[in-house]
Amino acid sequence: MRAVWYERTGAAPTVLTVGEMPTPEAGPGEVRIRLEASGVNPADIGRRSGNYRAMEFPRVIPNSDGAGIIDQLGDGVTRFAVGDRVWLFNGQRNGRAFGTAAEYIALADDLVTPLPDEVSFAAGATLGIPCMTAWCALFADGPVAGQTVLVTGGAGAVGHYAVQLAKWGGARAIATVSSQVKDVEARLAGADMVVNYRTEDVVAKVMDFTGNRGVDRVVDVDFGGNIATTLKLMAMNSTIAVYATNGNRAPVVPMRELMEKCITLRSLVLFALPPPLLAAAQADISKWLAAGTRVHNIAGQFALAETAEAHLAVEKGDKMGTVIVDCAR
Repeated sequence: MRAVWYERTGAAPTVLTVGEMPTPEAGPGEVRIRLEASGVNPADIGRRSGNYRAMEFPRVIPNSDGAGIIDQLGDGVTRFAVGDRVWLFNGQRNGRAFGTAAEYIALADDLVTPLPDEVSFAAGATLGIPCMTAWCALFADGPVAGQTVLVTGGAGAVGHYAVQLAKWGGARAIATVSSQVKDVEARLAGADMVVNYRTEDVVAKVMDFTGNRGVDRVVDVDFGGNIATTLKLMAMNSTIAVYATNGNRAPVVPMRELMEKCITLRSLVLFALPPPLLAAAQADISKWLAAGTRVHNIAGQFALAETAEAHLAVEKGDKMGTVIVDCAR
């Protein structure tokens, strides 16, 4: 099969190689997928650059997420059939060397979910880390019906799904953004209120919107960078779900202030979450997809041989949505 790999970490154009590798075979409990699309996420960039963690394997095929068609079943697999359209997550992660920047992948069938016919493969490749993270941040601590949810970075890959899922779950959704273009994107996702944190007083706007009660749940793209503001708008017995903290990677956690409002602090990274929670996320996302038309933001598409360019597009930091590699071209 054609694939992209690296054998040392560093800059994408320097370390990524395009070539031929043996096509994998589906082992027991696995399916093999002929990949149509691969999603590129910041975590994939961090692993390839060496900024996230040291390499675990002598050769790595990057990218965690993808979508395609099952073409081989391993022993014991009964949930799927050859020809099924599917999306997947955790293709390359701790303990797995070969991800989705390739024509084929073989992996455990519990990391694979049916993809509805009306959802394109490119859209399906955006559902892994972004949508699964959004669901877990929202629902890991229970339903959000009747609650007010604040999504920081509401036009981002995770944030855009978090707004949509919050509304589907019966919550009021507030999104923070940094530009007028992102304001429009957050509203398309269904946000009840959008606040430009660069030009508006986030605390004043949120507290006015909630009648000075505050928000029940925050889905936070930057815990360290936002915590001073976040603490001022939390309701009693609320939850902050943190999936990134790039603004301040070693923040001081104001424990006493969290305790005074009985605020739960949930940190999460997708590959480390317990399998039952991930299975619940997959099942609920399937229900959500079936319940209506959804917005899947694709920030750009590249051929497999252009995977380095796809990684660079993510590194720029100005994308809205997920960058996709088309594995079949």
